[in-house]
Amino acid sequence: MLNSQPSRRFLQLRWTAFIIVGLAYVLSFFHRFAPAAISSDLQLAFNTTGASLGGLAATYFYVYTVMQIPTGVLADTLGPRRVVAIGGVIAGIGSVLFGLADTLAVASIGRLLVGLGVSVSFICMLKLNAVWFHDRHFATATGATILLGNLGSVLAAAPLAWALGFVSWRTVFVIAGALSLVLAGLAWGWVRDHPGEAGLPSLRELDGKASHPKHAGHWYDGLLIVLKNRMTWPGLWVNMGLAGSLFAFGGLWAVPFLRDVYGMDRAAATDHTTWLLAGFAIGAFFIGTLSDRLGRRKPVMFAGALTYCLCWLPLLFGVPLGALAGYVLFFVMGLAAPSFTLSWSCAKEVNPPALSGMATSVVNVGAFLGTAIMQPLVGWAIDRAHAGSVSPLGLADYQAGIAIMLGFSLMSLIAIAFIRETYCKYSNA
Repeated sequence: MLNSQPSRRFLQLRWTAFIIVGLAYVLSFFHRFAPAAISSDLQLAFNTTGASLGGLAATYFYVYTVMQIPTGVLADTLGPRRVVAIGGVIAGIGSVLFGLADTLAVASIGRLLVGLGVSVSFICMLKLNAVWFHDRHFATATGATILLGNLGSVLAAAPLAWALGFVSWRTVFVIAGALSLVLAGLAWGWVRDHPGEAGLPSLRELDGKASHPKHAGHWYDGLLIVLKNRMTWPGLWVNMGLAGSLFAFGGLWAVPFLRDVYGMDRAAATDHTTWLLAGFAIGAFFIGTLSDRLGRRKPVMFAGALTYCLCWLPLLFGVPLGALAGYVLFFVMGLAAPSFTLSWSCAKEVNPPALSGMATSVVNVGAFLGTAIMQPLVGWAIDRAHAGSVSPLGLADYQAGIAIMLGFSLMSLIAIAFIRETYCKYSNA
């Protein structure tokens, strides 16, 4: 029971870490999706093609992808506090540089630094969730993390479009950089890596059980254990298809698609992405909670992935969308997409508890590798379809891009069949 003075201290430290690192995660989501709302501003400022714009936006995802496994190693060795603080400083510098950039090359460097800095927040958050919450509540805590993080994606849609009526996009990113630096300082001073660091017992000890054993070998021995476990890998493909297509679409191509195919202005298009991302935030929380309560992972994951795939069909064929129908479609699409979040729980649960950071980081590579591939690939497909045409962009130009994202989504649906059902507990517990 968490009712003694040490237990109250435990709760205080748990929620302090959750809020501070969670706010850093909010900023990572903001940076992930903001290019969609300012795509036309970026094209005007840097005179870019669709492929170049996709490449600029994807710079964030390239470095984010590369950093996932190193972040897992750092979270399991240095600890989340130090990693989040250093990442916040790097992201802050990158955001300011992006906001002040006068060329595409400088903007790309700024975007790369942002991606490098914020790439650590989520894996560190999962590591903190693994030590500050019960195993049986991990998916729920992770869903709450996604719900909190998605405040950033919501802010990057309609609220950002509204703010751009008063300040330039450059000012927005300078302010975001300053916030990153503030959160870095708070993380360094207030976050604790685990209860033992504050002289407190772990949750398992409070339940009268032995703590999970620490990893005895070198970090690369632990990484090899994770990489050699064939049950780690299916989740990577689930993330690549579901998360990758969602981030590529919601983070860059949704607003231009709605503008060019359905004739929406920026405000109406960003309203749709707001509903998409709000659905994602709500779905992530309830999917995790539903899975924990049912004690199952795969059925919930499969149902969500199938629904998400079906949502692409009206967009692929340009089915006319009234205002209400469009909002409902985008909301349901967002609600179903976070079924991929359960793959993090599965990856953690089929590997030793001490290696949870590495296990989740390997799977999480898929989300950002998929986005890094799809954002410029979709842009290339659009440019290729429109090559030589003097007419405005339309459905025929976007169909190949939508088909690419649907194809990746279907790949995830197949990959779910290869995930091991963990019944919401460690396989070696």
